Amino acid sequence: MTPIDLRSDTVTKPTAAMREAIARAEVGDDVYGEDPTVNRLQETAARLVGKEAALFVPTGTMANQTAIRAQTNPGDVVVAGAGAHILRYESGAAAALSSVQIKTIGNSGMFNAAEFVAAIPPHDHHNAPVTLLALENTHNAGGGSVWLFDQHREVLQAARDRSVRVHLDGARLFNAVIASGIDAQRWAEGCDTVSFCFSKGLGAPVGSIVCGDAEVIDRVHRFRKMFGGGMRQAGILAAAALHALDGHIERLADDHRNATRLAAGLRTVGLKVTPEPQTNIVLFHCDRQKELATQLRRHDVLVNAMGPGTFRAVTHLDITASDIEEAIGRFASACAAIDT
Repeated sequence: MTPIDLRSDTVTKPTAAMREAIARAEVGDDVYGEDPTVNRLQETAARLVGKEAALFVPTGTMANQTAIRAQTNPGDVVVAGAGAHILRYESGAAAALSSVQIKTIGNSGMFNAAEFVAAIPPHDHHNAPVTLLALENTHNAGGGSVWLFDQHREVLQAARDRSVRVHLDGARLFNAVIASGIDAQRWAEGCDTVSFCFSKGLGAPVGSIVCGDAEVIDRVHRFRKMFGGGMRQAGILAAAALHALDGHIERLADDHRNATRLAAGLRTVGLKVTPEPQTNIVLFHCDRQKELATQLRRHDVLVNAMGPGTFRAVTHLDITASDIEEAIGRFASACAAIDT
């Protein structure tokens, strides 16, 4: 039985065309700024989100953490949505590398302008200042949820009015673009830094990028070096990312359709799915979590546990519509096994 891997959209393999692009990549030493493919990727990414400059980094965590370090001082507070990746999945990096505190607000990653304003303490030397707002779009904790655009803009304006800088963790930004019909420049407008990931839904093997004005990206560049992220002939990786930007954005709609179909199928076999998937992430729930996990492994379906009674399944480039139908059948068999 061939495994069906729904753990994450990071598990994809490079396509044949992407491998060809990698093989043809023109390279140089990027630490010297001499890799033409990396330079082209950075220019392309900056243009896509309407920013002046960009910097290619190895990982999404480094993208977020260099952006935080470049825009805060030790002792500052970063406000983020509940369940934010920068707090939950980055191994305490903000505290260790930038000496900042993260205050979370809202529910499932989303919050409104009033909640953000309420999180800012009055000016007093007893209080740590809020200097950065970190938004996440799509939001992993909300099951790949997409911000309501008007709410997103209101929160941005509230930050601007209070001289708080804004970082957009757009690891899956292009999933939000496809789901909402709102282009990346509009989502990025008003954000001081924007990061997005090439190795999630876009299907490249490695890499993320941070975009912003030239001054902040110069600081990000310094911290990339400090955090050990300088790469040499990185054009091999950048070529894959460029290929992904050129050919893998529109196809994200296929992943969204597959997620919707999977959610419907899981309900038919008696599993609770909530919230309704907006993009490529399906959260489903079972009180008998350990037993279901065991049966899914026996049926060669790979998913991740996200907390007590909750699982996550993620559709991606290497999962077809027929794989989804097969997966639903295996879920049915797994659920039947724990009911006998």
